[in-house]
Amino acid sequence: MRNKIDFGKKGEDFAYKIAKKMGYEVLERNYRSRIGEIDLIALDKDTLVFIEVKTRKHSIAYAKEAIDKRKMRKLFLLASYYLKKNRIFNKKVRFDVIAICIDKKKLEFEVIKNAFSYGE
Repeated sequence: MRNKIDFGKKGEDFAYKIAKKMGYEVLERNYRSRIGEIDLIALDKDTLVFIEVKTRKHSIAYAKEAIDKRKMRKLFLLASYYLKKNRIFNKKVRFDVIAICIDKKKLEFEVIKNAFSYGE
């Protein structure tokens, strides 16, 4: 179990660096509430971005496929809670996914902006 946590943490650290390099202003890392956790919350210009990080060992495709409808609903709830708690109104909101593959031979990633929206 510890190896899995360390592996995920490595992916989240890498995703944080990617977001910073892309010019995002990271506001929160591992934001926790009673509902769950959001990996990164950042500002991309005038848009508040909730970022889910998925790290896998064998293929970036597995990382991208890891966001199912149940996970999306949970992220929507978390985002709504965050917005309400912080009294953020009339702000553009976006959900991004940073998919990472950490292999012994290579490290690859893909940033999927606006990966899903409330209606899905």
